[in-house]
Amino acid sequence: MIEMDDVGVRFGEREVLRGVTVSLTERRIGVVGANGSGKSTLARLANGLALPSSGRVTVLGLDTRREAARIRRRVGFLFSDPDAQIVMPTVAEDVAFSLRRRGLTRQETDRRVREVLTRYGLAGHADHPAHHLSGGQKQLLALCSVMVLDPEVLVMDEPTTLLDLRHSRQVAELLRELPQQVVVVTHDLPLLSGFDRVLVLDEGRIVADDEPEAAVGHYRKLMA
Repeated sequence: MIEMDDVGVRFGEREVLRGVTVSLTERRIGVVGANGSGKSTLARLANGLALPSSGRVTVLGLDTRREAARIRRRVGFLFSDPDAQIVMPTVAEDVAFSLRRRGLTRQETDRRVREVLTRYGLAGHADHPAHHLSGGQKQLLALCSVMVLDPEVLVMDEPTTLLDLRHSRQVAELLRELPQQVVVVTHDLPLLSGFDRVLVLDEGRIVADDEPEAAVGHYRKLMA
C-alpha cells in the first residue's frame, strides 16, 4: 500500500534519507532508529507531509507529489505530541472539528463523535477542556480525532513517548485491535511485539528489514 522507489530527502544541505526503496504491505509495521536517522521523515513521506527530493512515493496507488491532499484524506497521521493536534476547547468539539468538511448533519456528526469517544474510553470526558486532560488522555483524543475519519492507513510518530506504562499498554492493545494498516515510528521496543515487520534506519538508510525480534536485535547491536 506504501511504495518508495529510490527515495532521497534533503532539507537544504542536509541529506535526511537516501536510496530508500521499500514496499510496505503488511498490517503492522514498525520503524526504529537513532535520533536523526530519518524515521520521522520516512513517516511523513507516507501521507504526503514530506515530499521526496528524489525518487517516487506512492500511497494507495497515488503519487505524493501530485495527490498529497487526496492521500491525507485516506491516511491518518498521529504526531508524537498530541497538543500539536488538539485545536478546539473541549474533547467533543475537537473530534467534531475533524469532520467539518464531510458535509454531515449535526446529528450525524454528534453520533460519530459519541461513537469514537466511547470506543476509546473518553465518553465521560466529552465536555471537558481538551488541554486539561492527562498526557495519555490527550494521546487518545488525538487518536479519536484521526479515527473518526475512518482512514485506510494510520501512521504514528512516537505514540507512547509522553505516556506512562499503563497508557503505553493501552495504546499497544489498541494497535492490535485496529483494522487499518498501521506504520509506527518508535523508540518503545516492547510496543513492536506481535508486529509483522520492523525497519531499522541508520543515517538515512534502511539497514535492516525483518520480523521484530531479528530487526530489534540488529538495532540493539547498532546502538551498542
